[in-house]
Amino acid sequence: MLIKMNITTSKHTEMIDITAMVQKAVTESAVKDGVCTVFIPHTTAAVTINENADPDVVRDFTMEINKIVPWEDGYRHMEGNSAAHLKASMIGFSEQVIIDDGRLVLGTWQGIYFCEFDGPRSRKLYVKIME
Repeated sequence: MLIKMNITTSKHTEMIDITAMVQKAVTESAVKDGVCTVFIPHTTAAVTINENADPDVVRDFTMEINKIVPWEDGYRHMEGNSAAHLKASMIGFSEQVIIDDGRLVLGTWQGIYFCEFDGPRSRKLYVKIME
């Protein structure tokens, strides 16, 4: 089962916790045991799994990735968003999570995050649920 979701970002760089959205898709699919893949079909956005208990983790993550890959650094890409392309490739465009008894198998502190690196924008993400 393939589910297309829309997400709207509000900042240039941000991480949005999409764990509940993905879990809802799993629940509605009625798949009890399987695998859930989250795929981001954009070259300037990504998906990752990270801590979702302390909001400072997201703040620290975005602060550091902006230091590692600054927005302006003599890039030649004419659209002016090379940093976003680099960040998205570094983080990645998909994540897989095991489904057990209808629930995503995540650690106590883990959540799934949509990572925006060239916002604000209207974005898509795909969730593929397989038994």
